[in-house]
Amino acid sequence: MKFFKKTKDEEPTAPGQVAIKKRSRVPGVMITQFVEELPEGMTTPDFTRKPIALTIQEGKCAFFKAIVSGNPTPSVHWTRNNGEVTEPGRYKMVSDPATPNEHYIEMPEVSTEQADTYKCFATNEYGKAVVTANLNVIEMGYKKSKAMKDARAGQSLNFNNKTKVVESDKDDKKDGEIDPRFWDVLMSADKKDYEKICAEFGVTNFRWMLKTLNAKKVEREEEQAKYVENLSNLKHIEVKPGGGAEFEFEMSLKDPNVKIFLFKDGVMVPFSVETEEKHFLKKTGRKFTFGIKDLAGDDEGLYQVMVEGVLIFSTDFKVPMVDFLVKIQEVKATEREDAVFECVLSSPMSKIQWTGKNQPCEQGEKFDIEVSEDMLIHRLVVKDCAKLDGGIYSVCAGIKSCNAFLVVEADNDPATKGKKKVHKFPMAFSSFKSLNFESAPSFLVPLKTHSTPESYECYMSCAVRGDPTPHVTWYRNNISLNTNTNYLITNTSGVCSMLILRVGPKDTGEYKVIADNALGRAECSTKLTVNELKWMRVDYILRE
Repeated sequence: MKFFKKTKDEEPTAPGQVAIKKRSRVPGVMITQFVEELPEGMTTPDFTRKPIALTIQEGKCAFFKAIVSGNPTPSVHWTRNNGEVTEPGRYKMVSDPATPNEHYIEMPEVSTEQADTYKCFATNEYGKAVVTANLNVIEMGYKKSKAMKDARAGQSLNFNNKTKVVESDKDDKKDGEIDPRFWDVLMSADKKDYEKICAEFGVTNFRWMLKTLNAKKVEREEEQAKYVENLSNLKHIEVKPGGGAEFEFEMSLKDPNVKIFLFKDGVMVPFSVETEEKHFLKKTGRKFTFGIKDLAGDDEGLYQVMVEGVLIFSTDFKVPMVDFLVKIQEVKATEREDAVFECVLSSPMSKIQWTGKNQPCEQGEKFDIEVSEDMLIHRLVVKDCAKLDGGIYSVCAGIKSCNAFLVVEADNDPATKGKKKVHKFPMAFSSFKSLNFESAPSFLVPLKTHSTPESYECYMSCAVRGDPTPHVTWYRNNISLNTNTNYLITNTSGVCSMLILRVGPKDTGEYKVIADNALGRAECSTKLTVNELKWMRVDYILRE
């Protein structure tokens, strides 16, 4: 057993016993030997496969699997740091007599209270082995108390994370005190993003974070070294023009025939290779690009790539619940004019992605990117237009996108040819401001039908115009909601919105918006259906 590193412990575990610490072939496993010399043919317990850290949605079936070795055959038991595992309805210890070395702890319909660090002990008369694994449970339902603050700070709105604040005066942190997903995301992130990620997960002790991160990186690199020669150029998931998303990294494998797995929120996801199905992998040399087609709200989650059970890369995908109330429209401009594309969003975002002729548009000499104070109106200014600037321009907000043409015409007027001209706007935005003539209220964008899962948020919006400015009232089942504190109602430049933070069965019904002024009245309505959350039980086992 030359691969073990031994150190003596001065305190024996029982009278007549010694405690010799050993390190297993499997990283993260600690072995204690109870005798000085092992009898011939006898061995201390060890793990040939340790439980793998798991991130999963609440309500699903979570389990850890361990494969042990040792002679005589070890007995196995499980514990957790902050609680017991003795409740029969919440924990099941499973082992198959046909495969006596395989042991499971199963948590049907896992809840957020079960998120913790779990330990597996294997014991026989010659020693014991112990290994830990983190369980992170994603709470379903959105709590949006800091949405505007996060948007102003440039953070993506996070609809699934259950954060736990770590106080800065606690220097002696222990494993399991914070969301394990924090470490998964952090270990695959650029250093420039550390501060943002810490703020998102509520971690304030930066010095402790760096110290712990370095230790965890060393452990992970030891595991990755079994299969990977080099890992670099990690790029996190981002939405691409066309309604898809991709993330990528460069990796050199020691054995090109090893199995690669993709997980989303702890559940294995099938993917195609080279052919673009819902989830796909494109491999070019050392570059691995994973993609998701036809994005939808349920594509949000933590994506992880594993090689033979070893975690390689983690990236967190968040889908802001936003749509376009007013899309960008075609712009015609003559040379040397500034052309302006404008759009209106259904909920605030500090930044959206602009693309011109398949190239990203960034603030600089050629483009100005402007955002209104309420972060609903976004504008791209194409400065000093030339003929070459003509083409298709697109804008992407979350998983929604729209596009329009910029047509640049030659300037044939001798008096203005070659001279700088004023802005050229794509549409009369007076529909969101007071008009120069009086008019009765009318709806530019009506309410849309909504079907929302229970405990999620629901965001309704419409756009209205009129002069004098109409008075707007919201109703549910013909009862006014304007003074009901359970509903957040706003009216910004004619964009009328209502937010229900946590939808319940009582919110089902018909919703109506009535706009009226001295010249008339207009109304639009929709129905909200609240769906009861029903979770499917998902069981999976990694291939050996």
